[in-house]
Amino acid sequence: MKPWTASRLLATCGISVALWAVIAGACLMVGSTGWGWPTARELALRWPNVMVASIVGAALSAAGVAYQAVLQNVLAEPYLLGVSSGASLFAYLSLMATGPLSSILAPLSQQGASFLGSMAVLALVLALSQRRGKLEPVMLVLVGIIVSTFCGAAYLLVYHLNLRHEISFGTGGPLRLLVGGINTSLSTNQIAVAACLIFIGFLALMYLSGQLNVAVLSEAEAQSLGVHIDRLRWTVMIAASLMTAAAVALSGPIGFVGLICPNLARVVIGADQRRLLPLSTALGAGVLAIADAVSRGLTHWTSGPLPVGVLTGILGGPFFLFMLWRSRLTTDS
Repeated sequence: MKPWTASRLLATCGISVALWAVIAGACLMVGSTGWGWPTARELALRWPNVMVASIVGAALSAAGVAYQAVLQNVLAEPYLLGVSSGASLFAYLSLMATGPLSSILAPLSQQGASFLGSMAVLALVLALSQRRGKLEPVMLVLVGIIVSTFCGAAYLLVYHLNLRHEISFGTGGPLRLLVGGINTSLSTNQIAVAACLIFIGFLALMYLSGQLNVAVLSEAEAQSLGVHIDRLRWTVMIAASLMTAAAVALSGPIGFVGLICPNLARVVIGADQRRLLPLSTALGAGVLAIADAVSRGLTHWTSGPLPVGVLTGILGGPFFLFMLWRSRLTTDS
């Protein structure tokens, strides 16, 4: 493995940022009013969407890289642990809360409730997945799937009980909390807080990216290289889940971005986490910005803005099946 110098780091980050900038610039030329060079008014309307989509996509993709490394599974992605389902449930509860529950959740903003739900579910999953203070990857996945399913069912139950009291949640109403979409009603402070949390998580992952290269080894092999694998797993899981929680607070649950982008970046640049992480982050920002631009461009043919979670789901489902088929071929050979 080649030594990782400051010049290599700056070059990798510079190329990644440049890639995102080109994609973001192209996305600014697409909107519900048409295609082409934007006017000042159109630019003012489109720029926040592109930025929020980029922030969310970057967070989900970076978290996907981290999950895939510590869980030793290229099919892992940020919503594997039920973080998104918990965020959606708490956000909807904050809108529907009555009685004693309202005194707890109603004062929170929708984003605050989303973040609280994400971290509550994360704490539950981590607590149930450890054995003698050590996280077990297989148990982590199983518990995450169970908790995610429970939160999804609870959300649908609350939605059904409050069907007569429809409340809008950005574009798409409660639907956005199920499939995810770029929220156009966020304040600058809400975006800034989420962006800061995501940036802190990204810095932590970049700092640990060299150690992530040995996460695929056994615990004895990692120990011989000076890496405490269980401590690394705890730290990375918390940092990646913090980024996911902040992203869900902005957009709701947008699936498959954390699966597609890390695997595409891995094909281009290899498995070195020090290069994979920044490129995958930029790719995630660009992919979700493109999905948001396509959603806005399709407004002429739909009854309203199409949630980007629908587009990522349509693309991500077949991609997941392809990756699963490819991994089976590799195992059989």
